[in-house]
Amino acid sequence: MKVLRHTEPAYPAFAAALNRRAEASDAVREVVSGVVKAVRERGDAAVIELAERYDGAKLTTQTLRIPQAEIDAAWDAADANLRSALEASQRNVTAFAKRSLRQDWQGTNEQGAQVGEVYHPFERVGCYVPGGTAPLVSTVLMTVAIAAAAGVPEIVVCTPCGKDGSVNAGLLAALKVAGATEVYKIGGSQAIAALAFGTETIRPVVKIFGPGNSYVVEAKRQCFGVVSIDLLPGPSEVLILADKSGNPAFIAADILAQAEHGKDSMAGFITDDAALLDAVVAEVDTQCQTLSRQAQLGPVLEKGVFCMLAPSLEAAAKLVNDFAPEHLSLITTREEAILPLIRTAGAIFLGNHSPVAVGDFLAGPSHTLPTGGSGKSFPGITADMFQRRTSIIRLDAASCAKSEPIVSAFSQVEGLDAHGRSVSIRCSP
Repeated sequence: MKVLRHTEPAYPAFAAALNRRAEASDAVREVVSGVVKAVRERGDAAVIELAERYDGAKLTTQTLRIPQAEIDAAWDAADANLRSALEASQRNVTAFAKRSLRQDWQGTNEQGAQVGEVYHPFERVGCYVPGGTAPLVSTVLMTVAIAAAAGVPEIVVCTPCGKDGSVNAGLLAALKVAGATEVYKIGGSQAIAALAFGTETIRPVVKIFGPGNSYVVEAKRQCFGVVSIDLLPGPSEVLILADKSGNPAFIAADILAQAEHGKDSMAGFITDDAALLDAVVAEVDTQCQTLSRQAQLGPVLEKGVFCMLAPSLEAAAKLVNDFAPEHLSLITTREEAILPLIRTAGAIFLGNHSPVAVGDFLAGPSHTLPTGGSGKSFPGITADMFQRRTSIIRLDAASCAKSEPIVSAFSQVEGLDAHGRSVSIRCSP
């Protein structure tokens, strides 16, 4: 892992590089463009061909969709502990989502017109659930269960299958409890294109949700406008900001929990305490030896983990805002002073006893959060993202008359006399 202190010459350049923006490489853009074009033009045939190319799975139009009976059977066969965990997570996620839903409202403006907003759930949404090196069972709850809580009637899930065409049984059980209505065993950018444009087997959705690798994220970019997109959540990341009150064993455990995602995952630790920095580095080395996913941990620890000694917590907070982490763990005795300085984190975990893993699986807010610096512009998934907003306006004769002089002034300056007349004609004796 990279360890830097603010007294070292390399520190300023590394700190400046933390201010990043999520952007795909030219190679990724080119590959995804070809995939999207193929799915748009050839539908099921392209999806099946790409599933074999990228996942090694031999699918047919008849096997793209997972039958409900298979999902039901996975739930019935699930271990009692898993079922209990899934139900506990679903209850927390649903309760949090229902409190987050926007409510209809109505009022009057200065001219006496009735104005307001009404909210309806989207009719049909797509949720992407990654596979890769681990079945992200929790992502089902953090997307599908929120859609269900928002009242979405059609919740379509795409998730990659193994070479034998199977999908993890625990993930299928989660789909049952979360409320998915259709499930297809396709992954990658081809799944996003299929959800956006539709195929002979998969009807298009109106909005797509969920995290993925760089190809999935780029596909969401390229399909934006054809469908609505939630945000651009790519490879997972955590940043930990702590003063001397931080527990080095806990901090190291969070770094390693992040690192075991593998591939392009990132984990950072920033402190103003030199002794804590050294203790955390030592703890990471010690704890790493006890973990099972060494193939995933090694590359991330080498290239994706950094530890920094900042001159102050205030300076560290600026680095946090520049980095815009997906997850931020904030551990300080000065929480009331430092927390208001943080503006770009996807989710903030406060104190020594708030592990990010609880947010990943159980706490209630969605763990699908902005990555790659996109937290400067995007929030994480919230229940109101599954709602369509419509404004309502009603005028009577009196409020129309009060509005007429103002509309007339606008219509004159914009040269739109028919606009002005459409109001004044209603106000004539």
